[in-house]
Amino acid sequence: MSAVDMRAQLDSLKIVTLTDGEVWSARDIMPFAGYEKWERFSGAITRAIESVNTSGLDAADHFRGAGKMVQIGSGSRREIEDVELTRYGCYILFQNADARKPEIAALQQYFAVKTREAEVSPRETPSGAELIALAVIEAQAMLAAKDKQIAELEPRAAQADTFRQADGLMTITDLANDLKVHALSNYPGVPVHRNDLFDLAGRLGLIIRGNTVRNNQPTARAIEAGWVKPKDHTYDTNTRGPQTTIYARLTPRGYGRLWDAAVANLANAGTVLPALDEVAS
Repeated sequence: MSAVDMRAQLDSLKIVTLTDGEVWSARDIMPFAGYEKWERFSGAITRAIESVNTSGLDAADHFRGAGKMVQIGSGSRREIEDVELTRYGCYILFQNADARKPEIAALQQYFAVKTREAEVSPRETPSGAELIALAVIEAQAMLAAKDKQIAELEPRAAQADTFRQADGLMTITDLANDLKVHALSNYPGVPVHRNDLFDLAGRLGLIIRGNTVRNNQPTARAIEAGWVKPKDHTYDTNTRGPQTTIYARLTPRGYGRLWDAAVANLANAGTVLPALDEVAS
């Protein structure tokens, strides 16, 4: 599909409402983004909502839950989950979608232009090359912000490298800091949460997770396999005196096992911790 045809079809799909102005159905634009499964596309929507909320805006102003009636045969219809997106909502969505898909770049440019058109008055609306130039400027500003984030995180990664060279062991939190730098460079807009790394380590059998006194302690299997080493940590309490707990430190093998799984999930599912049914599929 040519860029002109894509723009024409996306223009035809927009819905004009009295309250939100121009909106698009997520279900309608999903095929243009190269997604076949709603579960994967809704994951990108969730990341976009988190991004908007983190920026201080109210995501509810740009992402509104809705139902969509579809034909299911024999003339019957049923309602399926949908989300109505504003221009800005679409723009942020495709900043958080799978950047490896060739369709995403075209959608990013389309909604960057649409968002910019809405920001200027009708008399001042630029056209053609001017709009593309404005979109490029905005994209450059986003890259500059990403570079700033990377610069802030790189000292943490360097510190972790020094620690790893000292005794060959790292904490899961250290790995999370390394992964944030990797994600900012390769998957901008995709958040990396420390707790997701702990949950992933639990799935991989490196540590125990759950409502138990042994939460985050290494598993016997992981110790035997040489993935982790148990470390004692003693702390003082006001009522019970000194207490000792055991926590996991990753060996180089364990670090590689957790790192490879996290990076593969980022590449394939757009998140460190995909849903179990998504992993199975």
